[in-house]
Amino acid sequence: MDQFPQLAQAGFNGWLPVIFLALMGISMLLYVVLDGYDLGVGILLRRADDAQKDVMISSIGPFWDANETWMVLGVGILLVAFPMAHGMILGALYLPVAFMLVGLILRGVAFDFRVKARDQHKPLWNWAFYGGSVTASFSQGVMLGLYITGFQNDWPQIGFSIITGLCLCAGYSLLGASWLIMKTTDELQQRAVRWAYSTFWFTLIGIVAISVVTPLVSPRIFQKWFSLPNIFLLAPIPIATAALFFAIFRSLKRMPTRLKNGNEYGAWVPFGCTVAVFILAFYGLAYSLFPFLVVDKIDIWQAASAPESLKIILVGAVIVLPTIFGYTIYAYRVFWGKARELTYY
Repeated sequence: MDQFPQLAQAGFNGWLPVIFLALMGISMLLYVVLDGYDLGVGILLRRADDAQKDVMISSIGPFWDANETWMVLGVGILLVAFPMAHGMILGALYLPVAFMLVGLILRGVAFDFRVKARDQHKPLWNWAFYGGSVTASFSQGVMLGLYITGFQNDWPQIGFSIITGLCLCAGYSLLGASWLIMKTTDELQQRAVRWAYSTFWFTLIGIVAISVVTPLVSPRIFQKWFSLPNIFLLAPIPIATAALFFAIFRSLKRMPTRLKNGNEYGAWVPFGCTVAVFILAFYGLAYSLFPFLVVDKIDIWQAASAPESLKIILVGAVIVLPTIFGYTIYAYRVFWGKARELTYY
């Protein structure tokens, strides 16, 4: 099957859908990684005491709002560049999307109110921040599961989507705990190591489940992975993923002893390796689905807007993307370092 039917004939016009698919993919990947860790911190919030909660919120304070920009950009590209797929995807996912938005709104409100609220009201907003984080994360996992299975409403597919939702919560928690290992000190840092270890196995299960199910939902995807010579050319992806999981496990096992001795060497390893696992998982999923936006139903050329529209949108993307990259990098550079208790003056 030729995956590029329009490219040879249409030249640059044929490449436009591929370019916008790449831009959308980069945006969604950056959202999963960047907003994933601060959603994970929110999920872990209930396990900490009051003082530690303040430090945890402080560790994501300068970043969490900007992190969500990438989801807005990704969904925006889907809407303007692939309107046919946008209608089908969001139409099929309207319920989990609604719950996700409720969770994100609840997080945003709770983030500011918990700091300014009186002492007797602060636990309520802590629970609101935790509940919003869990709701948004679980909804995104359910959306991923439904998307992979082609929006089927059979019980096995629904069950798989629920498992995917739970495992994505674990994956975000692993990202969040690994972030806290880098950004905090003392008892909270030690706790973050234990939190990372407890969520490690569920993250591993989620990655394995998605890797197994995705080729089974489509003979085309199965052929892409397990035909010769593809099976040998693609073998480095699962091998590298397994190596990264081993590196995370080994680092977490050694971390408590090092931290007790005041040695933070390698404190970045769990977070860096977890990010790499998410990148490889995203790449594997993108390879499996390409060139379809809806599994075996709508490809990127069928769903794309007119070339004239895409060219105009591309001019805007060339301006907007460097701007977002620039202020994201600047924010992380300015606020890098250990987190302290969040305060307002």
